[in-house]
Amino acid sequence: MTVKAASSLPEAMAFRGDAPVVARSRVVEAGSRVDAKQPRVAIVHYWLVSMRGGEKVVEELCRMFPQADIFTLVHNPERTSDFLNSRNIQTSFLQKIPRSTRHYTKMLPLMPFALEHFDLQDYDLVISSESGPAKGVITRADALHICYCHSPMRYIWDQFHVYRRGVSWIGKAMMSLTAPMLRAWDVTTASRVDTFVANSSYVAGRIRRFYDRDAVVIYPPVATDDFAIGQGKGEFYLYAGQLTAYKRPDIAVKACTEMGRNLVVIGEGEQEAYLRSIAGPTVQFLGHQPFPVLRDHLSRCRALLFPGIEDFGILPVEAMASGRPVLAFDAGGARETVCAPHVGFRFAEQSTEALMETMAAFEAVEDTLDPVAIHNHALKFSAAVFRDRLGSLIDEQLAKHGHQAASPVRRKVS
Repeated sequence: MTVKAASSLPEAMAFRGDAPVVARSRVVEAGSRVDAKQPRVAIVHYWLVSMRGGEKVVEELCRMFPQADIFTLVHNPERTSDFLNSRNIQTSFLQKIPRSTRHYTKMLPLMPFALEHFDLQDYDLVISSESGPAKGVITRADALHICYCHSPMRYIWDQFHVYRRGVSWIGKAMMSLTAPMLRAWDVTTASRVDTFVANSSYVAGRIRRFYDRDAVVIYPPVATDDFAIGQGKGEFYLYAGQLTAYKRPDIAVKACTEMGRNLVVIGEGEQEAYLRSIAGPTVQFLGHQPFPVLRDHLSRCRALLFPGIEDFGILPVEAMASGRPVLAFDAGGARETVCAPHVGFRFAEQSTEALMETMAAFEAVEDTLDPVAIHNHALKFSAAVFRDRLGSLIDEQLAKHGHQAASPVRRKVS
């Protein structure tokens, strides 16, 4: 058989197994430069029902990617910021269930189904914000999925028995029945993530333990510019946060009562009645307070008492941004934030006695601590640093996935 030689470019290309892909609208000549298409971005957050650390991260992601769409299981616009409410937010079928924004935690067994119903096929970059279930979404095969993990789900992993003790017998039975299936789903969906980002080395260790995956550590954004350095020596110690057992506010209350030190407690929770019953006359309870009141007390306190274990713990950084030292339990994120001798002390035992010894050691050198140096230390955890580090990582990962475009916003740390 005689093979005819190709006499034209189309005929020649037909014999090649790696024929070039030609755009319908135009042919790109070799050596010419064409602006690459910016990736379409989806941000997946577990639920938008308050404004805490996770939601602050979502706000920063929206600033980095102004055109991104938000997907969340349930959304309560009355308790989220106007900035987030102005975004394009898509909720799951759980939103249609009556009182879902109040009782969303009871719907945990339904959440995997709700997440997998989100249609993300049009998105090139998916950023999931994980603490409740979020990373379990199904993305396009060639999309990049980056998970910013505040924590693997505490209520099915290391805090399972703590949460189980706090519910009714029906709740205990439901948790026992559903937790094994949720754990299996949680581990399986870790493979849907291309890159894990942890908000602390402490969380990175938990990701490695539960998912057998490595994670890049990028600390969450703290609005350090919102805090001013306090003037003069403070007159009271401060505890702020939920009054719940695992945060151990009882340690702070007992220590200040026994030592006769002034303590201001800001926050509310199921332990409030108990704490009032053990508090002496030097302890003052203010209940829940708006941010300006908290900011004012942070700038005027002697030191923040932080006896609990947090995955990162934004409050100690806010205290340091106010030029105030922190006395923290030596565990969790505090090891990474209260990590210099000039910013405070850590105590090795989660007990009243250990905190009292630490307070005495702090008071012996209190006058030598420099508020400006403490404030400057806090700047390492600013929102600008977060945007710069996460943006650089996303750019790098997009390039590896074949996207030539950089992130939509250029980031500059001031």
